[in-house]
Amino acid sequence: MGGRIRITGMNSGLDTDSMVRELVNAYEKQGVKYTKAKTKTEWKQEAWNTLNNKIKTFFSKSVNNMRFSSAYSKKKTTVSDSSAASVVTGAEAVNGSQTLKVTALAKTAYLTGAEIKDKNGNAVTKSTTLADLGYTGGETTLKIGKGPKNEGGGYDSYVEPDIEISGSTTIEEFTKQVSAAGYNASFDEATGRFFISSKESGEKNDFGFETTGTDSESVENLLGLKVTNADGGAFKIEGSDATIELNGAKFKSSTNSFSINGLTITAKAVTSQAVSLVTDTDYDEIYDNVKNFFKEYNSLMNEMDKLFNAKSSKGYEPLTSEEKDEMTDDEIEKWETKIKDSLLRGDSELDTIASAMRNAMLSTVEVDGTKYALSSFGINTLSYFLAPDNEKNAYHIDGNPDDPDSSGNEDKLRAMIASNPGATAEFFQTLANNLYEAMNKISSTSDNYKSYGNFFSDKKIQKELDDQGKQVTKWEEYVAKQEEKYYKQFTAMESAMSSLNSQQSYISQLFAG
Repeated sequence: MGGRIRITGMNSGLDTDSMVRELVNAYEKQGVKYTKAKTKTEWKQEAWNTLNNKIKTFFSKSVNNMRFSSAYSKKKTTVSDSSAASVVTGAEAVNGSQTLKVTALAKTAYLTGAEIKDKNGNAVTKSTTLADLGYTGGETTLKIGKGPKNEGGGYDSYVEPDIEISGSTTIEEFTKQVSAAGYNASFDEATGRFFISSKESGEKNDFGFETTGTDSESVENLLGLKVTNADGGAFKIEGSDATIELNGAKFKSSTNSFSINGLTITAKAVTSQAVSLVTDTDYDEIYDNVKNFFKEYNSLMNEMDKLFNAKSSKGYEPLTSEEKDEMTDDEIEKWETKIKDSLLRGDSELDTIASAMRNAMLSTVEVDGTKYALSSFGINTLSYFLAPDNEKNAYHIDGNPDDPDSSGNEDKLRAMIASNPGATAEFFQTLANNLYEAMNKISSTSDNYKSYGNFFSDKKIQKELDDQGKQVTKWEEYVAKQEEKYYKQFTAMESAMSSLNSQQSYISQLFAG
């Protein structure tokens, strides 16, 4: 230990290092218990952190979401012709039937330039300049008009700044200026054409180039941007709005999406005649919300029961490196798994959380003079003798096709959702609130043992881990001192023997003389 080089046993002939090593090993073995205890606490901390995160996720998402009316006010809209439009239905949408006619789809402004050549008839590249194309004018500008043209044939607003052009301007530089102005712009060397488009659809996002004089008009022609929609010129699709008629009323949008009275309608194709939109309560989604909630609850509760009821690992302790050397990887894994699985066995904090959750789920709720419990909706646990181990607190929904234990029973939950959606919503909201409050009471406390928002004494475990770390360090320092002590003792012995040997040698020389 200590990394120092020692030369020992020169006079005694003893293997001092081995003897010290044997003496020190006895102390090191006594300290193994501290290292193992620390390792076990580290594993327990990891086990609690993993479980704590799962509980927090269930608490903040599954339980919290079920507290609000939005979980029970799901609606859907059926379109008679799904190729014409799709609809996303909000909770505020009105149930009933409506008519929809799509009269136009939104278009994105798109300019396809005319094919251009340089003044010698050669192909144009991105490095070609305006002078190479035959431009002989001075510095000039091109304006980009925004939106549709006005009655005078011009634009009411323009992109700023203008496009600056001279004879030395390259095709690439011009393209970059148009892109910087907020448009998709590229030059395809293979076809010798510009391709320029708006980034968004709609009439307000239409655009067009406007010249400011002879030079700029020359530039527009040389770059193939003069729109003629005929051979020899540029072709352009004008930006336009989508239009629909809902129940005879006309609506316009720059995109194909319309948000009207709780419905988000996306037009997909122009229709020659009206299609029907039928909005109704989405009983299936409400059922799935409840079903998924219990799936999450059961998963968490089963895991907590498994941890709490785990078999004892008495006689098993974390392995030292020497012990691992004598075992296979599979044996090591099984050994450590045995310990880790039992770390929360009979844990009082785990029992507190699970009990609070179970009790909250047993509460009854009175709605309009009628008392309801989970059993009123066909949601029950299995009998004690039928339920598998560590699944005795799991709930099963009657008629659930995914649950072989209850799929053959009458589907009370779905029937209640359809026949009495108000009572169903109020019951599950109240139940979720009760569960939320029970869990929040545990997680919202903060003291010397537990941090706010956690479901276990994280501070207590961390302190225990810190104390054990100090104990391990303290013992290692003690072992190092013992080792140093033994080496000093042996060194003193070597010195004494060296002195004795010198005396004997001196006396021998006297008698020999």
